[in-house]
Amino acid sequence: MMKKLLMLLVATLSCAYAHSQTAVQQPKIMVIPYTSEGEDIRTVLEADANKRIILTKIKEAFDNRGCSTVDFTARLKAATTEGVISMDNRSDIKSQIIDMSGADIYVEAEMQCLQNQVTGQTNPESRVKIILTAYDIATGTSLSNKIGESGTFYTNDIAKLAMRSIESCADEFLNTMQSKFSDMTENGRSIMLFIGFEELSSYSMESEVGSQGLLLQDEIELWVESHAYNNNYHLQGVSPNKMVFDDIRLPLIDENTGNNYTANRFSMELFKFFRSLGISVSRSLKGNTVYFTVK
Repeated sequence: MMKKLLMLLVATLSCAYAHSQTAVQQPKIMVIPYTSEGEDIRTVLEADANKRIILTKIKEAFDNRGCSTVDFTARLKAATTEGVISMDNRSDIKSQIIDMSGADIYVEAEMQCLQNQVTGQTNPESRVKIILTAYDIATGTSLSNKIGESGTFYTNDIAKLAMRSIESCADEFLNTMQSKFSDMTENGRSIMLFIGFEELSSYSMESEVGSQGLLLQDEIELWVESHAYNNNYHLQGVSPNKMVFDDIRLPLIDENTGNNYTANRFSMELFKFFRSLGISVSRSLKGNTVYFTVK
């Protein structure tokens, strides 16, 4: 009787644990091939069958661990077929595919398949090495980095080596990525904001602006506070000529659209704020850092 009760208790606890795991919000992931400067992401897989195999095995390993994945190859084909991109389009194809993927995170996979024919061996000496880097799509923040290696074998079975390579690092890679994504879900995405002035600008951070006659630096800080997730931000420093926020938290999801709340969306709202004050600005975005210059 005691044994049955113990087994029932273990089963109950296991179910409770499983429920707690499913309650954790998991990101949707798309795995893409790494491309060097000038390399076309549309053709990099077509030119190398081994890379196609390795990329497939990486996605398969993620799927086997319960991850929600987006098929890069399928999205690329669909975008090309529907005319969203074309083979003569020289714009940033990688960014287009990522933006239209519907994923939260993209994993860039640098794949190396090294083979060497050794005298006296029927099959070549082969090994597969992968370098994985996960990025938050909304901000470009790196979430996880790992290297996986298959070891060296005399074989032509690249699929098997690819699986050995990804299995050597997948758990640690995904655990780190999930931990950082969960932190973003709870505390918001982190971005940085730099605000400066053109040399001939008539404004400074000490200029009085707005209907209340507050200093520009105060108006900016009040706006940032009201737009930061849970009012969570950190002002690194301010001087008459610049203002630096080294950590502003953004909500994971835009409540109005249900889409990711991106750093670009934040910069657009800040642009409108400056316009409401009658101040002309220029803006740029690099990764998770937003730059504004007051004219």
